[in-house]
This record gives sequence, C-alpha cells and structure tokens, in this order.
Amino acid sequence: MEDAGHGSWTYCVDLAPQDGKRKTRRRGGFATRAEAAREMKAVLNGELRGVYEDRRVTVASFLRQWLAAKKEELAPNTYAGYEACVERDLIPAFGHYRLPDLRPKHIERWITAQRKTKRGKVTVYRIVSTLRNALNHAVRAWGLRYNPAKHSVPARPRAAERTCWTPDEAATFLRHGAEYYADQLTDLFEVMLGTGMRRGEVLALHWSDVHLMDRKLYVRWTLAAIDNGTIHLREPKTEASRAWISLSPRVMATLHRQAALQMNANPTGRLEGLVFARPGGTPLRPQWVLDQLRKRTAELELPRIGLHDLRHTAASIMIAESIPIAIVSKTLRHATLATTINLYGHLLKDSADQAVNALARALDRAQSGQLQELPRGGDDMPLAA
Repeated sequence: MEDAGHGSWTYCVDLAPQDGKRKTRRRGGFATRAEAAREMKAVLNGELRGVYEDRRVTVASFLRQWLAAKKEELAPNTYAGYEACVERDLIPAFGHYRLPDLRPKHIERWITAQRKTKRGKVTVYRIVSTLRNALNHAVRAWGLRYNPAKHSVPARPRAAERTCWTPDEAATFLRHGAEYYADQLTDLFEVMLGTGMRRGEVLALHWSDVHLMDRKLYVRWTLAAIDNGTIHLREPKTEASRAWISLSPRVMATLHRQAALQMNANPTGRLEGLVFARPGGTPLRPQWVLDQLRKRTAELELPRIGLHDLRHTAASIMIAESIPIAIVSKTLRHATLATTINLYGHLLKDSADQAVNALARALDRAQSGQLQELPRGGDDMPLAA
C-alpha cells in the first residue's frame, strides 16, 4: 500500500495468474489507509472464494449497467417495463445503498410501505421480481455472495379471470360492425375472432404472408407500441408463435374483401405492405383499435372486453364446440399444451363430464358382456355351501 499523494491511498496486489501471465490489481483514490486495506482484503477474499463484492458499486449504478446489458436481448415493451421499474421505483428506494450492503430487511421494509399506501399487488410483484432478476445476474457474475431479494418477492397475484363473449355475443358484435361500419376494423375484428390471432400479430400482418390460394397465412411479425408511442415491428417471442394459420371461409371472405379494396386504391393494382393500416400505410395504433372496440361494444351493451379477450373468446368457442384441447393449443400456437390447459382449464368442465360418462359407459358395456358369458345354473353347477 502506498500514499499516492493528494490525500489518497492506493493498494496493489498480485492475483492468481491467468493463461500463465501475472495479474496485478491496482486501485487508488481511497481516503484512508484503513479503507484501502479493507478493500484489498475484500479482493483477496474474493480471489479465495471466487466472489468479489466491489463496495464502490452502488445499487443504482449496478441496475443501470444491468439494464444496458439487457437492452439488446429484450423485446422493446419488456425493456420499457424493466426501465420503468428501475428508474421509477428501485433506484429511488435502494439506489443509495452499496451493492454488497443491500439486505432483505431493506426490501421487506419497502414492500410493507407499499402495502400501506394500497399500491397494487401486481405492480409490487413486478418491481420486486425485476430487482430479484437483476441481483441474480450479480450472483451469477460472482459479484454478490447471495441475492437479498431471493425470498422477498411476494406471491404472484392470481390473474383476473378473463371475460369472454358467448358465440351469440360475438356474432352480434360482428353483425353490428358489418351493418353500421363496414370498415377495415370490422374486418380486423373478424380475423381476430376467426383465427385467435394476438393483437400485435394482426396489426403486423403483411400481404406477403397471406396465401389466399392455400387458405393460410403465416405469422412472421408482431407489433408493439411502447407507451402507445413508438411503434416496433419484431419477430414473435417464441418459435411456436411463428407458424401457419388455417383460414375459415368467413375469414377468407374478409381478406378477399380487404384485398379488393386495397388493390382498387393502389395505382399499381398490387397488394403491398400491411393488411390493416392507416391511409398512408403506417401501422394502426393499438390504443386506437382498443378504443374503437370498446366504443362499438358499448353501443350493443355487451360485456366490456379488451383486444386480447377476442383471442380468449375464440379459444372458449372452440372448446365449447368440443374441439380437442390439443387442437385448440395448436391453433392458438401455444408453446406447450400445459399453457393452454392453465389458461382454459376452467372451460373444460363439460368435457370432463363427457369423459367420465364415456368411461362409465365403456365399463358398463364391458361388464354387461361379461355377465352374458357367465354359465347358467345346471346339474354341473356347484351348490352354495
């Protein structure tokens, strides 16, 4: 250790060689000899244990570094959600702590304060989950011995049950749109209900991915609007989502109508760009589409639903029509069958009744056949004891 002048101290220590080369760590700027010695000891302990907790790193600086590293791998909406949690809540609450000094009690105290202010359970869950994810990264990078948020995340709140329209309600909505609007939103809602496509998938659908001759379309893109502002087109999140979708005669007729309208409006007479778009060809804004859905729903006094609930309505109608759950899962392009069952298992009550009744009928038939084969009483029948 040496006095570097100007009232600061520097330590220099040899560490384990890497690739046969000597490795030396030199750090300066410490106000006192004791502070420099404490940091040097932490470095040596880190070498011994494989974990080096840098006390000069604050929670705020670590979280911003973590966000910068995650930006390239996250979808824009997901990144925006993480960034909001970090800048709005986590840094104001914990940013002043040095990273190794953050303790579970600090996090528990913050959660208690949020509950007292009646903050939403889902919001608190997301914020603390974001902190846990970030600190897990620090542990994996050997920058922390343990994650203080590991056991602090509240139980995940149960998702509210989705509102789905009945087939009659869905048909009433579509008929109202055709009779009173007959616009591209009428067709957009028809496609969503007729295929179970997600909002972003429909809004990002290009004519180049619609194959009318084959009665299919391919989901290649999805659209996201960050804070209802910047529009992003990107590939779907999962491999299962990138898939072909079969088209019913109703949806085929809808797309043919849209195709005819756009070919007539295009001087070249060709189908180009987005299937559903603004007059200049730019994407429709999801919030505007939602506002129009709710406006038309209110006109009919139907249950209020969101755009994603149109997908749930399509799923519920398929299940009500006794379509096997595996086929429903494939149609919705879920990554696993378990996802479909978790989302729509409550709609399978009638199917379960049908299954156990069919099982009982099969057993009754088998048992009845066995009884008919039993020998009848005669001279050779042994007497009961």
